[in-house]
Amino acid sequence: MQIDTAHFTPLRSLAGGALLGGATAAFLLTSGRVEGVSGVVGGALRGVRGDVAWRVAFALGLALAAVLAGANAPTGDGDVGLTGLVAAGLLVGAGTRLANGCTSGHGVCGLARASTRSLAATATFMGVAFATVFALRHGLR
Repeated sequence: MQIDTAHFTPLRSLAGGALLGGATAAFLLTSGRVEGVSGVVGGALRGVRGDVAWRVAFALGLALAAVLAGANAPTGDGDVGLTGLVAAGLLVGAGTRLANGCTSGHGVCGLARASTRSLAATATFMGVAFATVFALRHGLR
C-alpha cells in the first residue's frame, strides 16, 4: 500500500483541526452554545424569533469558507460535480436529523464533553465513511 502524497497533508490537516477546535471553544465561551452546524442551520430555517441573524451569518460564513477552500483546492478524478455535492449535502442533512446532531456537534463538541451518545454517533459516522471510501476505491471498480 502506498501513501497518496498528493492528498496526504498532515500539517494542513493539523492547522485545520486547530482552527476548528479554537473556533468551537471561542463560540462556546462567547455564546454559551455548542457549535453543531446542523443545529445552527436548523434553527435558522425554523426562524426562531430574535435568534436568526447570527445563525444566518454563521451559515454564510461556512459557505464562504467552503467556496474559498474549493477555489484553492486541487481538482482530481474524484470530483463529483455540483449534482453530487447537492445530493451529498441532502444525505448529510437527513443523517443529522436521524442522529440528532452532526459531525461537528457530536464529533467535536460531544466527544469533548464525554457524551456517550456522541461517541456512538461519531463511531457510526466514521465507520460508514471508512466503508464508503473502501467501497469506492476497491469494491465498485
